[in-house]
Amino acid sequence: MLLNTLVADPVAVFAEEVRAGLSGAGQKELPSKYLYDEIGSALFEVITLLPEYGLTRADESLLRLHSGEIAAGLSAPVVVAELGSGSGKKARWILQALARCQPTTYYPIEISHSALAMCERELDHIDRVSILGFETEYLDGLRRVVTRRRSGQHVLVLFLGSSIGNFDPGPAEEFLQHIRSLLVAGDALLLSTDLLKPVDRMVLAYDDPAGVTAAFNLNLLGRINRELEGDFDLCQFHHRALYNRLAQRIEMHLVPAARQSVRIHRADCEVVLEPDETIWTESSYKYSVQQVRQMAERAGFRCEKQWVYQEWPFALNLLAPD
Repeated sequence: MLLNTLVADPVAVFAEEVRAGLSGAGQKELPSKYLYDEIGSALFEVITLLPEYGLTRADESLLRLHSGEIAAGLSAPVVVAELGSGSGKKARWILQALARCQPTTYYPIEISHSALAMCERELDHIDRVSILGFETEYLDGLRRVVTRRRSGQHVLVLFLGSSIGNFDPGPAEEFLQHIRSLLVAGDALLLSTDLLKPVDRMVLAYDDPAGVTAAFNLNLLGRINRELEGDFDLCQFHHRALYNRLAQRIEMHLVPAARQSVRIHRADCEVVLEPDETIWTESSYKYSVQQVRQMAERAGFRCEKQWVYQEWPFALNLLAPD
């Protein structure tokens, strides 16, 4: 795999976003993308195997069942670009289905170098699939992919794992609009979305009894300590997951046990946290099947197919540029 590193000075960008998220008045926040360093990516792989976390199993089941149908319905030749590939496990089913009909180029797009390395290990042995990874932000990587397309070649964009749920509703639609602006007739977007289900079941998926999700969340403070010379005492924080019914989302927070003053040297900031003042690290919005279709339509797509997994309500949506 050739890694094209397009992010300029990622430590400086990380420092700036940490300073902005923790220094302002009101709710403290950290971008969820920074959960996925080498340790965080490994912990997330464990999370996907937990019995409480049904999202990955639902996503993979739908892909396993319908990849042949999806591949057969695409306008060949096709290249595949995956936004936030992680280890690449979910893309396997699509790539294998396409490779039975044509040699296929797969472009995983990730900001996590370790995730791209896992992706190479996971998928490198699939016959007739070549891998070229882009270590960059999603849209920057997708722009690079579409500029590489040859005449007559079509792009299938994968955005799996219900990652669209990490965006607030307005930015989610704006993000889909940006994807749509890069696509042409014959291209497609395969989007997976987690659906509404009983609250206790949703919360348990983000606060497992084994404490793996807690370790995953706390590792973000550990990453700040390691990369930005912070002095967070991880033992003085605990993980909290809650469901915001009005916003229709799960929220993950880090909560200090007592008042703390934390210095982050490479971000040139000092943060004072009062007891029970949280740091919001991730949102995971949940949808109805109708809301998914409506969101896609407002972004300029039409929903060609929608498959729903009933055991863990979850939708796989094949969208075409309208």
